[in-house]
Amino acid sequence: MTELPGTAKTLYQKLVETHTVARLDAQNVLLYADLHIMNEYTSPQAFAALTHAGRKAAQPGQNLGVVDHIIPTHPLAIRTITEPHSALQASNLKRNCDFHDIPLFDTNDRYQGIEHVIAPELGMVRPGMVILCGDSHTTTYGAFGALGFGIGTSEVEHVLATQTLVYRLALDMRIHVAGRLPTGTTAKDLILLIIGQIGAQGARGYVVEFCGEAISSLSMEARMTLCNMAVEAGARGALIAPDATTITYVKAHCPDLVGDMLAMAQTDWADLHSDKDACFDLELHFDANEVEPYVTWGTSPDQAIPITARIPQMPADSGNALRHTMERALHYTRLHAGDGVEGLPVDVVFIGSCTNARIEDLRAVAAIVKGRYVAPAVRAMIVPGSGEVRRQAEAEGLAQLFIDAGFEWRQPGCSMCLAMNDDVLSPGQRCASTTNRNFEGRQGRGAITHLMSPAMAAAAAVTGRITDVRKLGAQA
Repeated sequence: MTELPGTAKTLYQKLVETHTVARLDAQNVLLYADLHIMNEYTSPQAFAALTHAGRKAAQPGQNLGVVDHIIPTHPLAIRTITEPHSALQASNLKRNCDFHDIPLFDTNDRYQGIEHVIAPELGMVRPGMVILCGDSHTTTYGAFGALGFGIGTSEVEHVLATQTLVYRLALDMRIHVAGRLPTGTTAKDLILLIIGQIGAQGARGYVVEFCGEAISSLSMEARMTLCNMAVEAGARGALIAPDATTITYVKAHCPDLVGDMLAMAQTDWADLHSDKDACFDLELHFDANEVEPYVTWGTSPDQAIPITARIPQMPADSGNALRHTMERALHYTRLHAGDGVEGLPVDVVFIGSCTNARIEDLRAVAAIVKGRYVAPAVRAMIVPGSGEVRRQAEAEGLAQLFIDAGFEWRQPGCSMCLAMNDDVLSPGQRCASTTNRNFEGRQGRGAITHLMSPAMAAAAAVTGRITDVRKLGAQA
């Protein structure tokens, strides 16, 4: 990334520039972090190293701890982590946060939830911020015009000690999406289409800025879904310039932003866009009008097709790397080139994760489920993204609708997204999932994951098979 005083800048360049403490060399800067989020899974070694060095967190109030990956989601009023290793991770996070005076959303905290769900809903995420976390889906915050990205354990230690990060600059990519999403499709379908076309490494080394009519017409929750999954194309970050939709959301979730403080913030936010003549290293164009409901067929998010399509044929060359990848994926998912995914029976439906467990997602599920019932022999579970989402769904009558239809209505957490607790699929089980990754064993050893939107997952739950949600429609 090159930048000269007075020249047009991209949004990414502006965010880096305003957070650069020092320029280390042509490709690296010391970057200041406005917010650093930690979970029980990726922080223990960092805290141990900090203790060994005799240091404390430099800016405790700009750090946050969340128990979310290993927490059980059984629908109990008081939750207890009984698995010994998981319990140790949670207790260590509490001990470390207490010692360093870092706020923590612990197991039974009213606002506990998935880190990338609770931070925006509790008003911690605002345009123009740099947000770090030891989790790859920190790209979610790009929906606000904030630069968010995942970091490693050694970097977590550095951020705790200094509130800064040695950061290698990325390239700039802009993705224009024209038109509007057709009825029955969502931001999840759009991002699966994009990843499917550019590949799992198509944005490697880039921070991606999404723009265009299709993007500006999305809700904030849909934008979070889009940015959340940009990392599945290898992106180092994802951005959407803040607009009226962003500001409305932030004002509703940030009660401290009022009066002169809000006026000053909005003045700053007005410059959070790429300048007209800014140069990008790569620009791509898509048409939202062409989006259909998408489903993955393999073991990578880029192995995705429209519900009306068939799995691609193998390359003829037996030595082709793509052929080898496809053969392995199809062997794992027990499918074949040329197969369709529509009509494929499922054993489990999982609706949750930092990608699709917000109230908007649950409302979309309810629109399909209303007046219908979970198909026999299908286990269907809904794990809200936070305690606040759970309460809102209960207040709106959604939770009771789900329970009456045969869904398990559970407590918030990462749950079956990565099966680090007791929400685990059995070998050979096929799952319709609203999560972000369909890797081998991701939801359980030998389990098969098909990524899709919440509405598509709801359709699978009530029909017992992967179904084009457009054939069902919402119930009146």
